[in-house]
Amino acid sequence: MSARELDAAGIRDPYLRESYERCRRLNADHGKTYYLATLLLPPEKRPYVHALYGFARYADEIVDDLSSTLSDEEKAHWLRTWGEAFLADVTRGWSDDPVSMAVVDTVLRWDIPLDHFRAFLHSMEMDLTVTEYATYDNLYEYVYGSAAVIGLQMVPILEPTAPEAYDHAIELGVAFQLANFIRDVGEDLYRGRVYLPLDELARFGVTRADLEQRILTPSIKKALAFQVERVRDLEERSRPGVDLLAPTSRDCIEAARVLYCGIVDEVERNDYDVFGKRATVPISRRIAVAGPAWWRARRARRRQGTPSLSGSS
Repeated sequence: MSARELDAAGIRDPYLRESYERCRRLNADHGKTYYLATLLLPPEKRPYVHALYGFARYADEIVDDLSSTLSDEEKAHWLRTWGEAFLADVTRGWSDDPVSMAVVDTVLRWDIPLDHFRAFLHSMEMDLTVTEYATYDNLYEYVYGSAAVIGLQMVPILEPTAPEAYDHAIELGVAFQLANFIRDVGEDLYRGRVYLPLDELARFGVTRADLEQRILTPSIKKALAFQVERVRDLEERSRPGVDLLAPTSRDCIEAARVLYCGIVDEVERNDYDVFGKRATVPISRRIAVAGPAWWRARRARRRQGTPSLSGSS
């Protein structure tokens, strides 16, 4: 399937194809919901989305590799060195890094601003030095770089019809990240991090020490419910942005919105037990969303005259 997508995108160089394939595997292995949504795009656009995911995932692995013997300072040096090399590679127009090669090609083809990548790398480095956030404004600095810019990177590939699409991409990216924070409270504690603003926890009488006890209390449930409502508000505000994308891109983002933001629905169904259960969107729900979306996406490509690939459209 990936070879046909690369052919459709006109990516012929064998080393470049290998890099795109490496990024695709990172997406398939680590971002299953994201990968599923990507399959709703026209085949010729999928490699570029895989490349952006591969960049983000590779940086994340540098930061969060718990099996690594490297110190946080050594990880920060590795991340900084790799990130600076990537930025330099974009400037010179090519890379020989097995992951960056495809990303550089994607950035140049779609004229994606490098500031988005600088902001992302800054947030990844924050993960090595910052373990909690006093306020939502403090957290937003991190979330902008770790999530909002991912949406901004994607928009050119999705072909916006109005500049407002970028604002809505920020809203949706932040919603995705906050949903992950809510789901992963227990896992993040193992990494020594709390991504829920401390002042907002305090409104409900919850402290970091309370979270570290890993005992679900009525106060913690109320604090999590407050965060869930923020996700839903951002999701709702982002929805007009879907219609500001090319028709062949809309079903991808709509499916991603429903499935990713659906994480908080599962948190509620688990009665907010973020310590003992990992909230996941059931396969049945993924199929119920992706199946009809696949047919709509296929019809949109036919109406627009986008070539489809036998067996992968």
